[in-house]
Amino acid sequence: MRNPRYYVSTPIYYVNDVPHIGHAYTTVAADVMARYKRLCGYETLFLTGTDEHGQKVEKAAAAAGESPQALADRMVHRFQSLWQRLNISHTDFIRTTEPRHTAAVTALFKKLEAKGDIYKGEYEDWYCVPCETFLTELQLVNSACPTCGRPVEKIKEESYFFAMSKYQDQLLKWITQHPKMIQPDSRRNEIVSFVTGGLKDLSISRTGFSWGIPLPNDPKHIAYVWFDALVNYLTVVGYPNNVQRIRRFWPADLHLIGKDILRFHAVYWPAFLMAADLPLPRQIFSHGWWTVNGEKMSKSKGNVVDPFAMVDAYGVDAFRYFLLREVPFGQDGDFSERALRQRYNSDLANDLGNLCFRTLSMIDRYAGGRVPPRTSSAKMKEDDALHKAIAGLGGKMGAAMGELAFHRALQAIWEVVETANRYIEITAPWNLDKQIKKKQRLSTVLYNLAEALYLTSLYLYPFMPETSERILTQLGIKPSFDTWKLAKTARVGALRPGTTVKKTEPLFPRLEPTEEEKAAEEAARQRQLTGRGKPAAQAEKPAQPQGQQGQKQQRQQKEQQAAGGQPPGQVTIGDFSRMDFRTARILAAERIPNSQKLLKLRVSLGTEERQIVAGIGAKYEPDQLIGKQVVIIANLRPAKLM
Repeated sequence: MRNPRYYVSTPIYYVNDVPHIGHAYTTVAADVMARYKRLCGYETLFLTGTDEHGQKVEKAAAAAGESPQALADRMVHRFQSLWQRLNISHTDFIRTTEPRHTAAVTALFKKLEAKGDIYKGEYEDWYCVPCETFLTELQLVNSACPTCGRPVEKIKEESYFFAMSKYQDQLLKWITQHPKMIQPDSRRNEIVSFVTGGLKDLSISRTGFSWGIPLPNDPKHIAYVWFDALVNYLTVVGYPNNVQRIRRFWPADLHLIGKDILRFHAVYWPAFLMAADLPLPRQIFSHGWWTVNGEKMSKSKGNVVDPFAMVDAYGVDAFRYFLLREVPFGQDGDFSERALRQRYNSDLANDLGNLCFRTLSMIDRYAGGRVPPRTSSAKMKEDDALHKAIAGLGGKMGAAMGELAFHRALQAIWEVVETANRYIEITAPWNLDKQIKKKQRLSTVLYNLAEALYLTSLYLYPFMPETSERILTQLGIKPSFDTWKLAKTARVGALRPGTTVKKTEPLFPRLEPTEEEKAAEEAARQRQLTGRGKPAAQAEKPAQPQGQQGQKQQRQQKEQQAAGGQPPGQVTIGDFSRMDFRTARILAAERIPNSQKLLKLRVSLGTEERQIVAGIGAKYEPDQLIGKQVVIIANLRPAKLM
């Protein structure tokens, strides 16, 4: 029996665009779905590519002094290089200048013409060249394109039309019967409103330029770029001649697009397919846009986010993680490097990175570097909590991925990570190691932690494939698709004990604070020092004690002050207001040689790291402290000890 199949696509991107965060967002999301479906046993077709025809490509080529084909050949590598950098696992990359695509567009046009849905007429109205969109007077906003805000051109030329109005009622009925076809719901409502307002026949040819696919019945006419581009989804399944492949992979399961091209995919494309007697896509999902620091991305503002630069600065998996964790898929989101850095340090370095480092370190120290067996028969409530989190992960992942709620899927994974980190604090393996009678319990605790890390790595694979591979390697497991596929049936007890762990560099080394972050931290510190903006000298004086007892206290204070100090154990409000108390997370801890009490700690204050010394070595082991939160006085005068 053949595996079920799954077909997911991105839009094809304009070849003369500069790849930005929007392109990366759609394509990473499609890649995650493709990888997840493969893990679930699906034969997966994952399509992306470039849209290389149209008037704006022709204009750009002319301005560069080269042919449109030469420009396309040169520019396509920017997208291909980015997908390689982002670890995109597409199975096909379509270029609309390929012969197979010309054949598919020609065949579809002939099919619609034979059915009587193509006729010749004259088009006169507005046209936006950058958006490749026909517009009516009523659609313009301040005499400009409603989508991009740029000037439009008045066009009057002979054209071939597609009888789209003929399919208005059929399309509305289809959307009503298949409410999940267009998602999110707000986008579906938008399309229903547009179609209900009345569909007009669509001009599908141009004569004002020559860079495109000539119509088979009239070569002086070039296929309208959206008629050309949308057919790419059929091209890759072998339309029109590969009947077996068409039956295998059509209709597409998921078209992932941005909301700016929703109408083309949710109105034009279904109408073309209905006219060709072909099944409609099962789902068209329109995600939101990214702004940058609260502003719309714009070349003129210079705030376009370069995915290459983000990968260079933070790594591919950190960038992939941020894109799909920060904002619910389908909603608009705001990008800032500060938010990315916070996610990196908090979620990746502190949570996942620390779990991996501590687990492997303790296995190395307490179990000779091999994953020990689960030997303790008695179950503790903390074991049950960890096992419950692990056991529920598959179901939560499946439900979230079924709704394209990538952020929820990642939250489910991080619930296991956080539960495992708490498990370390509760079970305290460093204390178990000191007790002969607790050795079996220690073995079980270490196995449970290794298993949590193992299963986390399997479910992380669609989102962060390199990180998943590194975790498996450190656990002594050879990464392979057969290994990742085990996520489908992974259960408690799935990890085989006995593998030799391999401690390497931290998964996500913490980022040093930027100058901007240091300045913000210093400003916050100054605000604390001055007592909510007031100079410390203006802080209110403490109320004076009253009566004989109060007079006695005042005499004692004066005597002590005259002797050169404050009363023992007492400080003034002014003293207190100058203390900069902050919460810090312990990142590393070690004993100071020749001292029974002193521990050297490396702590994170959120925007910076510091080294401090604490006299708590008699009560705590260093391993016991990693990941804990403590309160420190951040403006204590530096001192050398030991």
